[in-house]
Amino acid sequence: MKTEANMITGWLNENRNPEIDKFIEKNLDITEKVRLAMENKGWKSLDLAKAMDKNPSEVSKWLSGMHNLTLKSITKMEMALGIDLIHIEPVKEYTYVYLGIIKNQEELAEKTNNYKEHSEVLPMAIGL
Repeated sequence: MKTEANMITGWLNENRNPEIDKFIEKNLDITEKVRLAMENKGWKSLDLAKAMDKNPSEVSKWLSGMHNLTLKSITKMEMALGIDLIHIEPVKEYTYVYLGIIKNQEELAEKTNNYKEHSEVLPMAIGL
């Protein structure tokens, strides 16, 4: 006979949503990073609330890891703690690779400058 806890766990496993799992993972990662930054500063949640000019209960809710943090609240925490919680890689359009020095640069430049395109029409014999 299944217990109620087993039935709930079974239902959750069968109906698992990877998007929600990822959300929870990221949320917990952010709150852990905030907790570590606060620890390094010797701050309690009340100190963070004062630095952000927020209600302490609101900050406690954020730090629970189960609150839907907005970009605005994340940015406020970053500013108060002096850290980056979200790092976004810049988009690179081009990557340049140094391949070394070209020998005979002057000779190659001269050949390039003197290059003439040839488009000659060669006669062809057609046999009938």
